[in-house]
Amino acid sequence: MRHTLLTLSILIAVCLGVKAQPKLSFDNAKYDFGAIMWKQPATAKFVITNTGNKSLVIHNVETSCGCVVSAWPKKPIRPHRTGVIEATYDARMLGHFHKFVRVYSNATERPVDLAMIGMVSSEIVDYSRNYPIQIGGIHLDTDHIEFADANRGDNPVFELKVANGSSKDYTPVLMHLPSYIEAEAVPEKLAPKEVGVIRLTFHSDKAPFLGINRTSVYLSRYPGDTVGEDNQLDLLSVLLPDFSNLTAAQKALAPSIRLSDTKLDLGKMGSKKTLKGTITITNVGRSELRFQDLQVTNPALNVSLKKQTLAPGKSTKLHISVNAKYLRNHLEHTPRVMMITNDPAHPKSEIKIKVQK
Repeated sequence: MRHTLLTLSILIAVCLGVKAQPKLSFDNAKYDFGAIMWKQPATAKFVITNTGNKSLVIHNVETSCGCVVSAWPKKPIRPHRTGVIEATYDARMLGHFHKFVRVYSNATERPVDLAMIGMVSSEIVDYSRNYPIQIGGIHLDTDHIEFADANRGDNPVFELKVANGSSKDYTPVLMHLPSYIEAEAVPEKLAPKEVGVIRLTFHSDKAPFLGINRTSVYLSRYPGDTVGEDNQLDLLSVLLPDFSNLTAAQKALAPSIRLSDTKLDLGKMGSKKTLKGTITITNVGRSELRFQDLQVTNPALNVSLKKQTLAPGKSTKLHISVNAKYLRNHLEHTPRVMMITNDPAHPKSEIKIKVQK
């Protein structure tokens, strides 16, 4: 019996030993420099992840020519850990280039090739002023798409300006579009340094509900691109209630919202984890005020409103806080709190939040 158990243990150990192996994975096997300046070296960084169950060893890294200098992890990379391979191109030749870095490791019998592409130019287009948002080699004028104050049946259009700063032709595509948003790239393909627009149309009849619809869409940097924070764009649409059928008498008896302020300065964040403030909401109308929707335009904001209705002449507190953990590195847009109510004169109320980092 002991002999049988010992034999079985040895077999299990052998099987586990055979299965244990490193696995070489890269976040992206092709690095597009876009346009780089002549004689100004540029460095590509390829992040390695060992997705296997045995330490990964990089034996050597070769380059396609002497103009590329590489650095790589000399120590073994343990399972589920990462390392970085750096390759620097000297940019001494004008024009398009396509270089590669060849990686030898204990993960594969054959080496793995990583590509570097781009264009060396004596003149670089500065997109920072008109296209401040950069996603890979693509530049946008904004990362915030908003359709404000639409009524059912409206089809407003938003134009997202796009500049191709990469070294290859680019086809602008937005991924994960909701069913009520239609997108069209004009032109369909952009040559290097060419600019265009992505024309988005909000089909309000297809919107899932009244009020604020907030979601994310993603700019595809290349065919087969994945979604993530690096290529995420905010999309906000506001579909207002329709009060066009109300009579003059009904409007006279309607609720009316009043805010203590439409701007709230929460001060400087500094080392604080949260900042807090309040806005007083009063119903100065003649019937019950109903809060139909309440949302924020920035993930760092949190709001709390205990009441869903407010009787005439009554007030309540709207508590607003900002969380440093989710505050973006830079606030491209003023964070806002938005409310949809049954006040026919002001169906949407907005509070702008000021935060200093």
